[in-house]
Amino acid sequence: MLALRPNCECCDRDLPPDSRDAYICSFECTFCGDCRDGALKGHCPNCGGELVRRPVRPAAKLVNNPASMQRVLKADGCPPAF
Repeated sequence: MLALRPNCECCDRDLPPDSRDAYICSFECTFCGDCRDGALKGHCPNCGGELVRRPVRPAAKLVNNPASMQRVLKADGCPPAF
């Protein structure tokens, strides 16, 4: 099950579970659309994989399957992807 991380790893922007501006790679690294389209150019800076829009979990399902509260942030920001 997807963790639905709460923020962009680059800029720390909040990305709630219903955000349509959250993008993930196959390892669930999470980024906002501005970082994805800007410096990252559509690729994860961690693995080089494609960043695709994260699906939205229906609100009723969040009750028993909540989104992660653990924030992940790159200490030095995001370098351009591979």
